Amino acid sequence: MTWTFTRQILLGTSLACASALHAATVDLRILETTDIHMHLADYDYYADKQSDKVGLSRVATLIKQARAESVNSVLVDNGDLLQGNPLGDYVAKGRALRFGETHPAYKAMNLLDYDVGNIGNHEFNYGLDFLMKSLSGANFPYINANVYLDDGDQDASNDQPYFQPYLIKPTQVTDRDGQTHTLNVGYIGFVPPQIMTWDKDNLTGKVIAKDIIESAKKYVPEMKANGADVIIAIPHSGMYTGHYQQGEENATYHLAKVEGINAILFGHSHRVFPGDSSLDGIEGVDNATGTVFGVPATMPGFWGSHLGLVDLTLESNGDDWTVTSGTSAVRAIAKREGRETIPLVEADSAINEAVHTEHEGTLAYMRRKVGESTADINSFFALVQDDPSIQIVNNAQTWYTQNIVRGTSYEGLPILSAAAPFKAGGRGGPEYYTDVPKGDIALKNVSDLYIYPNDVKVVKLSGTQVVEWLERAAGQFNQIDPNQSAPQALINDSFPTYNFDVIDGIHYQIDVTQPNRYNADGELVAPEAHRITKVTFNGKPVQPDQAFLVVTNNYRASGGGHFPDLDGSTTVIDAPDKNRDVVANYLLSQTTINPAADNNWHFAPFGQAKVLFTTSPKAKDVAASSMRFDSINDKGFAVFELKSTQ
Repeated sequence: MTWTFTRQILLGTSLACASALHAATVDLRILETTDIHMHLADYDYYADKQSDKVGLSRVATLIKQARAESVNSVLVDNGDLLQGNPLGDYVAKGRALRFGETHPAYKAMNLLDYDVGNIGNHEFNYGLDFLMKSLSGANFPYINANVYLDDGDQDASNDQPYFQPYLIKPTQVTDRDGQTHTLNVGYIGFVPPQIMTWDKDNLTGKVIAKDIIESAKKYVPEMKANGADVIIAIPHSGMYTGHYQQGEENATYHLAKVEGINAILFGHSHRVFPGDSSLDGIEGVDNATGTVFGVPATMPGFWGSHLGLVDLTLESNGDDWTVTSGTSAVRAIAKREGRETIPLVEADSAINEAVHTEHEGTLAYMRRKVGESTADINSFFALVQDDPSIQIVNNAQTWYTQNIVRGTSYEGLPILSAAAPFKAGGRGGPEYYTDVPKGDIALKNVSDLYIYPNDVKVVKLSGTQVVEWLERAAGQFNQIDPNQSAPQALINDSFPTYNFDVIDGIHYQIDVTQPNRYNADGELVAPEAHRITKVTFNGKPVQPDQAFLVVTNNYRASGGGHFPDLDGSTTVIDAPDKNRDVVANYLLSQTTINPAADNNWHFAPFGQAKVLFTTSPKAKDVAASSMRFDSINDKGFAVFELKSTQ
């Protein structure tokens, strides 16, 4: 009796000790880079000078600092890595990456011991063959859960993933008591299904893309069943908070609701979270702790501007791990004080050295002369008046299309050209404008005028469809009340400037006192409103059924930007050339150009309203008489007042 009781006490004590030995608390730091867009070195190839504001080499210093602060850390990249600046074009097109060579992105990243990478939408811009050649140089695995082989059989049950959909990586961690454990860290990645529109020519018949949320709901339970202790989602997808729709491009907000996900490392929309004030007050979003519906999440800007951090606390009862808390943060490589950019870290010289050969090759490639301009070319006023930086692109596209339609059934149709300002401030900052001084034009200046590797497309539209195109583009502007005396901001900052198409070949007015016909998703919301007025071709009003050819790019022609009647069905010419190459060849053919805009559009009168817009501080020296400099704002932009034409 006494022996049995003593044995029970000893057994209970032993079990309690065993339980204490197995219980553990682990702190895990997850680091993220995203949307590097080939900004590996801290260099601005368009300005042809060193930069304190960009570069993986600067983020590398932050990575090393963040790792030194944490016993346990992992590092992920969230894509849009291989395209985005002249270095990316040089590797893909200028010298052409060969099989067996290591892409410079991985010469740099392999020095930083990444755990996993996700595929971004711009990874497909140069085609699948180039993508696979590039990925072969990475010393870390890549994942994506919503891109599948196109087997053509319409049977979803047998679809095979094109990439490894997820990874469960046994990772040695040390708990707060100094004991080591093996933590099965699960990673799952996603890309916007819109890749099938944006890179239609590269992907059709080869792959298909599925919905992000459906893919998460399919694979996250499978990851748990296969032993994942913690699940990290890496969506190359922004965070917008509207009602969820099938095939959502920016699905992160809704992804946070998927059960089983413990952290989200997101990207794509080039914003910073936590810290994005547009998300303040949104249900489920906590900017202070960096959580979305309780899930810690981070998005670290673009071009190497920030490092994202998520810190998780995990506890084990001896059998299972549970995430008990988590927060997120971002760290910047630089900060702005007035008009000055103050670097916060130095570049990691090893990263810059790793890409030195390709960097020097890019500089030589970009400095080649292709033409000469008789006047300065800038985009300072591209959002408020017809602009020379857009005019050159439209002139080149029209010239090109006139040549390729000769001898075809389309010869004789009026040719219009659509182009948008790609560098017009915004999130890029007060220096992010095209600014080419008169004189020699080099290839770097062409890339400055047209920064994306788009393909030329020609669509056939009616007069009514052309006008609706312009109505959608006019979403660039806020509605102005002509009777209000208080200052009013003209530019809608949430509208991407690359969607502000100017269509040359016709003349028109934009009446900003009218509401927008279309919302941000391209839905007709104000059918009685008409911002685009007095539309003429060759001096005569454009007729509703009048036929036009409009030269544009693959992004727009295939549905990018949610423009009416632009879904691929109206494309009549799939040209073999890229828009940027067309601009370069046009300049070579002209030798010397006059970049003056033809003023084919202007604003309709808006009364005595005080209308303000922001631009580069350099604009003060070249502003027209219809503009009055007002001030420099706290972000370093020059504020101007625009006078109404009466």
